[in-house]
Amino acid sequence: MAYRVVWSLKAVEDVDAIAAYIARDSPSYAAAVVQKIINITQKLPEEGQNGILIPEFEESTIIEQYAYSYRLIYRLKEDTFTVVAIIHGKKLLYLTD
Repeated sequence: MAYRVVWSLKAVEDVDAIAAYIARDSPSYAAAVVQKIINITQKLPEEGQNGILIPEFEESTIIEQYAYSYRLIYRLKEDTFTVVAIIHGKKLLYLTD
């Protein structure tokens, strides 16, 4: 089955905010974090099902992978991986549809 990857508006805003925050101290590290996030999302069609089920939810379609200290949260539904949010690993997770 061929999978596709889509980003939620919130996930795009999360990446922008993360990049801006990190860039205040280190533009090069900000670029590295964003690149790591993008690399993970590009591999989702092949490796997305290998992520970790999120412990905060019993739903088996909500999965995460880490990009440094950031949790890349995504959902698998039918043939689509939807990047839902990117949050710092120490933040509480709240997802809404």
